[in-house]
Amino acid sequence: MARSARAQEEIRRFLDIGAVQVAELDLDGDEAVLRPGPGSPPVTHGEVFVLVRRGGRPVGTLLGQVPEGADPRAVLVERARVECGPAVFGEPGEPPFTSVVVATRERAGQLAGALDSLLAQDHPRFEIVVVDNAPVTDETRELIERKYAEHVRYVCEPVPGLAGAHNAGLDAVRGEVVAFTDDDVVADPRWLTELSAPFAADAGLGCCTGLILPARLTTPAQVLLESHGGFAKGFTPRTYDPARPPGDEPLFPFTAGRFGSGANMAFRTAVLRSVGGFDPATGAGTAARGGDDLYGFVRVLAQGHRLRYTPYALVWHHHRETWRDLETQAYGYGAGLTAYLTAVLVNRPALLPAFLAKLPRGLAHARTLTAVRETDAADGTGPGPGPGTPGDHDVRTHPWPRRLSRLQRRGMVYGPVGYLRARYALRAAAREHTAQRAQTAPGTQTAPGTQTSQGAR
Repeated sequence: MARSARAQEEIRRFLDIGAVQVAELDLDGDEAVLRPGPGSPPVTHGEVFVLVRRGGRPVGTLLGQVPEGADPRAVLVERARVECGPAVFGEPGEPPFTSVVVATRERAGQLAGALDSLLAQDHPRFEIVVVDNAPVTDETRELIERKYAEHVRYVCEPVPGLAGAHNAGLDAVRGEVVAFTDDDVVADPRWLTELSAPFAADAGLGCCTGLILPARLTTPAQVLLESHGGFAKGFTPRTYDPARPPGDEPLFPFTAGRFGSGANMAFRTAVLRSVGGFDPATGAGTAARGGDDLYGFVRVLAQGHRLRYTPYALVWHHHRETWRDLETQAYGYGAGLTAYLTAVLVNRPALLPAFLAKLPRGLAHARTLTAVRETDAADGTGPGPGPGTPGDHDVRTHPWPRRLSRLQRRGMVYGPVGYLRARYALRAAAREHTAQRAQTAPGTQTAPGTQTSQGAR
């Protein structure tokens, strides 16, 4: 098939992807409760992406089809009881005092929804810090002062870049644990307790990550992304210990994308500070395009601390909505991947021998990562829509377009260059910021409840 014809076919397939409803189903007791996902309308007939809970905790997902005229609850409960068996949980324990950092830039509307969900957490003692990254308007500051001043601290980081914004938050927090999430999430009420409690149970734990599910699946881009894994890492808790490298992870710890994502992560504050926080030349908003979260994971593991993934710490994420968003995301993921690896080796040269030893397998992994992925057959033998199973977030009900694979590969080639460009830009911005501060009269006051960070590290 000629490239133009193949591209047209990919576009046709993409546009044919229909919306999927999002719902939650709690199987506790005799009367299972079905409710729509955050911001979704009541469930009706059609395709439904369902989070299944037991005891309030996530245990799996399923993709169900509700026939027209049928009772959605009855149809989905019957299937969920078959596929999601009983679960036994231990109590999460008493969580430590925890700080939540939310970096944002010119998205006050979305930020308000995220903050409302954070203020509804069942955690006994926590604080929230919002970092306004390189703002061009006063909307975020005014929102905090108008609606959240009693419960949220505002910090302004003038240098653009997500990692730098996270570092500004890290400098400001007071908690024993610092959690990070995005301004486009809705946090489950148990999120912060489940994410921070493991630190009290394990003194050697340096990082904990959690489950990310789609808040909506209304556009082809959102459905396609979730069809190929989304941001979720499954429903099996797991601890990664550098003293006992996992046998099924031959590239450990360099395949940091398997550990979690930046929209749902927490660190022991002292540990993250001891490794210098995040590299400010990585992350969205810089030429590196991403990789700041992965950098943090590897640095903590390389220091000898454990990392735990828990599916019980849940946030609902608003996926990007358009084809152009997917193109930007694919390129950014590729660039962020190699940018963070470059950052790790620049900042921790002692890891170079281990990296070089794993490089051949790493290249093979990169080829697999960026391959054109077709749909999965129900029996696993070939293309075709699969039925989905709880915890399986890579059920490929839609083929992954070649253009997105090509963009991801191009991003991977660009990543090291982007990182070096970001370092150069950061140094220039730091010099300019220092000069501006030198010209500012001593004793300059900021607005009440407001902090201004000290710029890039």
